Amino acid sequence: MDIEVVMPAIGAGTTQGRILQWLKQSGDTVKVGDILAEIETDKAVIELEAVDSGVLDRIHVAAGDTAVPVGDVIATMLADGANKVQTPVSARAEEALESAPASASASASAPASAPAPVSAPFAADPPAHRLFASPSARRLARLMGVDLRTLAGSGPNGRIVRVDIEHAAEQRPAVDTKPTNLARTTDPSRPANPSASATPGTLTPHTLMRATIARRLVQSKQQIPHFYLTVDCRMDAMMAARESLNASAQASPDPVRYSLNDLLLLAVARAAARVADINAQWTDDGVLRHDQVDLSFAVALDSGLITPILRDADRKGLRELSAEVRQLTEQARAGRLRPEQYEGGSLTVSNLGMHGVKSFAAIINPPQSVILAAGAVTRQPVVDGDALAIGHVMSLTLSADHRVVDGAVGARFLKDVRHLLEHPIELIL
Repeated sequence: MDIEVVMPAIGAGTTQGRILQWLKQSGDTVKVGDILAEIETDKAVIELEAVDSGVLDRIHVAAGDTAVPVGDVIATMLADGANKVQTPVSARAEEALESAPASASASASAPASAPAPVSAPFAADPPAHRLFASPSARRLARLMGVDLRTLAGSGPNGRIVRVDIEHAAEQRPAVDTKPTNLARTTDPSRPANPSASATPGTLTPHTLMRATIARRLVQSKQQIPHFYLTVDCRMDAMMAARESLNASAQASPDPVRYSLNDLLLLAVARAAARVADINAQWTDDGVLRHDQVDLSFAVALDSGLITPILRDADRKGLRELSAEVRQLTEQARAGRLRPEQYEGGSLTVSNLGMHGVKSFAAIINPPQSVILAAGAVTRQPVVDGDALAIGHVMSLTLSADHRVVDGAVGARFLKDVRHLLEHPIELIL
């Protein structure tokens, strides 16, 4: 009996995936729990586990850049007890054999003593070896046109890492290529697009993540009425408190170092719990007010952006929150987040301060209703009473959905965030 292996639905909203590599080949015995393939979705790289035992009969979709819709059959297995495949022939080869001209059937009547040799294109594919490479290295290899099969990894246990890709790209001989006119069409009577000139360049196909980001951000700007509020926060007390916290934490048996981003996330979570109207989203039937603060935070990746979620963030202490932020960030950059770790969320924080950005306005991540953009802490002239001094200042900009959040609600939320940042003793205790 044939068992169909389909492209799985990895979380809500996932409509397609790409097969990065097959870890089992035609003719291999498969047990429940074995990893059949690695699949890239718009958010992460996941391992496809076998839910049945048997023999992998045919692979219908080869590993590569082809996006496969959720639910499509990607392979066929034979159940335990069924006849095993004798020769692992690719699906493409079988289709070609089945569509051969009728003259091929006539040749079948030839004497059996002179069997026709199997042509090279239909010969069994050589068994593929598993390529140990991080998801970021795979994405970089596709972008730079480097064949992973030609590399020897320098990472642990021969794992291929980014530096191997970059080194291989540098060692490739320069190729003299002619500029390609991207405006050329298959119909010569159709005029070329004047905006697509013949200027030399490289066309990089969209990844699933980049295509999803583009679709969602266009949806956000077209459908959500954004408005923006900005405040400046005096960070002198917070900078001193962080220095003291880190000095104390480094001397503990389990040393840890807190970032300003950790303290910002904690302040935002606590403020969202105080101003419950900010922790809501628009639906067709009404405004949904969330029972808990699930705080998303933006993590930059080579291929785009992802927002892991701190569940019940307002109920966590600084040490617990900081450890979870580090863990989720590491998983995100390795492409190993599970759907429940990035799906949902009630509001988002995007921090570009570490890149020297003073201030910016972020685009709301639907179906959420607010996103807070944080800039860098900079030394600026400030007024202390009647005197002029130099202080540490950070700019915060709130982007809000005016269908859900009114200006006064957004202002109260920002006031609470600023208060907690400027009075860190209330945040830490």
